[in-house]
Amino acid sequence: MAFNLVSTCLVFLILFIHNSPSLVCAQPFDYPTAKLSTTWINDPSAPHSVQFGDGSTVRAILIRGTLGQRFACGFYCNGKCDSYLLAIFLVQTNSASMIVSPTVSFPQVVWSANRDHPVKINATLKLTSDGDLVLRDADGSVAWSTKTAGKSVAGLALTDTGNLVLHSKRKAVVWQSFDHPTDALVPGQTLTDGQKLISSVSKTDSRVSIYSFLVNDEGVFAYIQSNPPQNYYTNYVTTSEQSKKPSYVKFLNGSLGIYPHSWKQAPLEIFAIPPASSVQYMRLEFDGHLRVYEWKEKWKVIADLLTGFSGKCTYPLVCGKYGICSSGKCSCPGLSSSGVQYFREVQEKHPNLGCAEITPLNCSASKYQDLLELKDVDYFSSNNFTMSNIDVKTCKSACVKDCSCKAAIFRDGPDPPSRECLLLSEVFSLQVHDPKDTENKLTAYLKVQKKAIK
Repeated sequence: MAFNLVSTCLVFLILFIHNSPSLVCAQPFDYPTAKLSTTWINDPSAPHSVQFGDGSTVRAILIRGTLGQRFACGFYCNGKCDSYLLAIFLVQTNSASMIVSPTVSFPQVVWSANRDHPVKINATLKLTSDGDLVLRDADGSVAWSTKTAGKSVAGLALTDTGNLVLHSKRKAVVWQSFDHPTDALVPGQTLTDGQKLISSVSKTDSRVSIYSFLVNDEGVFAYIQSNPPQNYYTNYVTTSEQSKKPSYVKFLNGSLGIYPHSWKQAPLEIFAIPPASSVQYMRLEFDGHLRVYEWKEKWKVIADLLTGFSGKCTYPLVCGKYGICSSGKCSCPGLSSSGVQYFREVQEKHPNLGCAEITPLNCSASKYQDLLELKDVDYFSSNNFTMSNIDVKTCKSACVKDCSCKAAIFRDGPDPPSRECLLLSEVFSLQVHDPKDTENKLTAYLKVQKKAIK
């Protein structure tokens, strides 16, 4: 089947254009399935090509359902549109599955196949005769494949829950997009131990970035990539269940439920979400937030799941590297006791972008280094302390002796086990210590270069 339905589209444009001036050419009814030996081309002249007011373009090859926000699959781009994703996205449709309202309802991508290998115009997607789904760039190189050749695939379908499925003749699942999540979840979808959501670089750059959200036998966690990874959200879950089955979270109506060891009863822990009055989805975004969106004449954020637990200042880059967060406002470390300034804002008008060392650290000049003491300053997360029952002198000394250490955070608690130390090889955002916590004193020690070697 060739991806060319111009004549069909012309007929339906004549029938429907007087009722809906914002119609975009598509097939007359929903077209959620495809048979083997089908090829689609990322062709700007394709009848399903739609340009939106936010600068994005889609070329739908499958659409499930009519009249409202519906899932579609096809080629997607945002920005300059010199590169494209094979993606699943939500779009507004009318009763004939035509995509409408391109100036208001922008496509919301909930899954993509090739986020690190975008393709160009004239790229092809082929459901081969032996059951493989293969995306090739315009030069013929393979950008992505399901690797399902010879596995009894009989067809391709987009479900009403937004799951792209390769199935057998008996409709058994051979491959499905739900098993390969990217940065988003849709209602009914699970995230299982061994899978993770990974953020994109930005709203317009889909490449894999630095934040991840995952579940395992211990609970639910969010991390920023570093060496080693640093977590900024932790929710430990305890249960008497001894099953070896994997834990998972599930996007339910009203919550994101946690099922440790595939617990079959009600979830033990939940993130509360406003009950759905329309279509919803959630995304781990480029700033580390896990936000839930709902369609309310336009897409709106209805929940910010991790912020409710931890607050704005506990995101790793809320104030950039070395920046200090206080009630959501950012600043740089101040002068030393001798009046020396060691840090400056990366951009003066944008303090949230962080701070840079005026003189970069140099291991070869370690004898010219010192520790800048910042009292009542904590790290973005209190979940990363690695040494306990330790005194401040030992904590500081450990950082001074380690060339890779750039900072030490010391917590002086009411008893020896609560006196903890964290050594950092990469310094993300700091935060002013919560004054309500009167039992613990927090001090940050930033390694600074007093003099550089010429």
